[in-house]
Amino acid sequence: MSLYYLGNHRTDEQLAEMRRLEADGVCLFCPEHLARNPSQRITHRTTHWTVTPNEFPYRGTRLHLLLVPDEHVTDMADLTAQAQQDFWVALTWIRDHHALAYYSLAARNGDCEFTGGTIRHVHVHLVQGAVDDPQHQPVRTKLSSRPRDVDQLNAGGP
Repeated sequence: MSLYYLGNHRTDEQLAEMRRLEADGVCLFCPEHLARNPSQRITHRTTHWTVTPNEFPYRGTRLHLLLVPDEHVTDMADLTAQAQQDFWVALTWIRDHHALAYYSLAARNGDCEFTGGTIRHVHVHLVQGAVDDPQHQPVRTKLSSRPRDVDQLNAGGP
């Protein structure tokens, strides 16, 4: 099974990066790769989680962070009990460090083809909308999808 689901890419830049990583056999979110990726800055580490800004933030966000577990699983329920508990440590650090009075969380679990996800390594999006922007639009994210023709994408199509 591939590491990425190309059918849910949001930008051409993201699609190109996913293709490159897939060809190299690199799961961007596994700790050995996440720590070496110069474009993916690590802002905090706990025993089982890494906090990093989203390289492809959703439109309308003031803050868009990813909480990424060290364990390579596609469902949060499959994380060890220690990693599940440590999630709350990472989340509390973010809330306190950024002095957040409000934020939203989103996680896609299972097959990316159906969840709207792009990478087959579970992660949690922490999003704060830019509500004080006069042009503010609600932050939108895809939490479900129908599978697309990935063979066409792999061949360099749209």
